[in-house]
Amino acid sequence: MLVSRLWPVVLALLILPVPGEPQEARISLPPGFTISAFASGFDRVRFMAVDPRGTLLLSDPGAGKVVALPDADRDGKADRFVEVIGGLSRPHGLAFQDGKLLVGDADRIVRFSYDPVAMRASAPEVLVEGLPRGGNHPYKTVIVGPDRRLYVSIGSSCNVCEERDPRRAAILRYNGDGSGETLLATGVRNAVGIAFHPATRKLWATINERDWRGDDVPPDYITEIVEGGFYGWPYCYVQGGKVRPDPDYTNPQACARTTLPTLEVQAHSAPIGLAFYTGRQFPEEYRGDLFVVYQGSWNRSVPTGYKLVRVRMKDGRAQGIEDFATGWLQSGRKYGSLVDVVVGADGSLYLSDQGGGVVYRISYSSAR
Repeated sequence: MLVSRLWPVVLALLILPVPGEPQEARISLPPGFTISAFASGFDRVRFMAVDPRGTLLLSDPGAGKVVALPDADRDGKADRFVEVIGGLSRPHGLAFQDGKLLVGDADRIVRFSYDPVAMRASAPEVLVEGLPRGGNHPYKTVIVGPDRRLYVSIGSSCNVCEERDPRRAAILRYNGDGSGETLLATGVRNAVGIAFHPATRKLWATINERDWRGDDVPPDYITEIVEGGFYGWPYCYVQGGKVRPDPDYTNPQACARTTLPTLEVQAHSAPIGLAFYTGRQFPEEYRGDLFVVYQGSWNRSVPTGYKLVRVRMKDGRAQGIEDFATGWLQSGRKYGSLVDVVVGADGSLYLSDQGGGVVYRISYSSAR
């Protein structure tokens, strides 16, 4: 028992990021692509969004604020930091609704009036309050769907347990004004990232499964969300396309109604942020594909993850996963802790690295 409790600490010490070293030189990308540091010096950078004028915004939960990163001269580096909002509890998910800024805070969804020229938010309006806070997975992700409704993901309070609040380990849906709470999907232990496919308008999510079942059990997954679907946690999980009972919480009835995920991922990869590529900078073959950040493992004897992958899509269906940007994990040592990915107004991909306090920019040029 003592060894199991100390193992995460020991592993973390073995793979701590190396401070003061530029990490871009370590990263491998397909031909024509380049990575560079867009901005750095953050406390705990998490999720991002692009405002109506094309400015990148990011949440910094450790500092309790949302920051704008304008690049007026378009040189691929942020000109300055602008504090959009301060004094928040634990801001995470960011989204825009008819020009107004939505923030997923510790226990609520707040809507702000937003000035894209001054990059300032004001007049806070709480749309949803009383959400479960704290626990193992405290962050709230919010997006606006093509139906103009709000979609909110809330992680579990624990590694594995039976939750008292049904909104835990679930994806919720609300009307645009925050009314009409509905459980869209349940049994999703920690669906940190959620995004809509631009053509099919189907919701996709990244799911982090439980720990302490070994290096390869249970798989994490990336999946299209079925409305009303139950995805197994805490009673069962899916491996090799088969539903398997969790030995800690046996419930055959729950396992019998478990929805199979779209793509299984190596256990402990920790898929987090995801974004469908809708830009025009990358070659045509990338358009509509899904990019997913793997934050990486702590509960594994051999670390895995720490990269950006590409899910090839065809007619709205996933065709397979391949590495796109790698190098944050080398010889068992990590050099970053990636969290989110968004498509910028310029068609580049932007990655947030909470371990290094950095936002990276991945761009393409056929001349390279």
